Amino acid sequence: MMISFIWENTALVNWIISLVFIIAIYVFLFFMYAKIVKRRAGYVFISASFILILLSFLFSLTYVFVIASAITIVGVTISLFTNLGDLRQFLANPFKKSNIKSSKNDVEKIYNRELLYKTIETAVVNLSKTRTGAIMTFEKNTSLSDVIKNGVLVNAPVSAELLMTIFYPGTRLHDGAVVIHGNQIVAASVFYTPTTKPFAGKYGSRHRAALGISEISDSVTVVVSEETGRISFAVSGQLDAVSQEDFLRVFENYMDGIAEE
Repeated sequence: MMISFIWENTALVNWIISLVFIIAIYVFLFFMYAKIVKRRAGYVFISASFILILLSFLFSLTYVFVIASAITIVGVTISLFTNLGDLRQFLANPFKKSNIKSSKNDVEKIYNRELLYKTIETAVVNLSKTRTGAIMTFEKNTSLSDVIKNGVLVNAPVSAELLMTIFYPGTRLHDGAVVIHGNQIVAASVFYTPTTKPFAGKYGSRHRAALGISEISDSVTVVVSEETGRISFAVSGQLDAVSQEDFLRVFENYMDGIAEE
């Protein structure tokens, strides 16, 4: 009686290697999503794709396997392209802990959100009354780390006085946008790629820049017109003008994810 070893069964060995390869790819993609995309929808997409690919492989469903693999590749590619800044950081140091994410959680535990909103209202209303042009972007889930590289790092606590000083005409930082993360002014004099979308009405470069950043992120951007003092919000590619009296209410709704009608 001859002893048969598993590695002598070429078909079985190839099947095992393929299965291990699929699992390894899934683990790698899940790790990348955890480090780069950081969104629950991404985990759900990767998990569903893995289950579908694994089942189609185990039951030899060739067409389902090909289609599921193609969808996964397209989905991963789109996700990575929309997070290029985080992808570069990941490739530079895959095992580096995300200081921005952890600091964001720490900041949110410490600062008074209501006080922050009131501080922003004070600054914006004063800028509006004096017709001082301004653009402030409030970072939410989408990282703006790649965008702020063209600006000047500030890393200072939010205060109405500092914001009004930054946008005061004649100062070196008054052109461009201020990026705020939590209760920290991360950078100033940041320039965005303006929107190419045509829209009615007379709008300047600040409004077009605000729409531009709102089209590629989930940020909330406040714009104060230099000509009229009008206050506007740029969110999800839409521009919404508000009065000074309604600013705080609308701002809170946008920051807390409540859609405005």
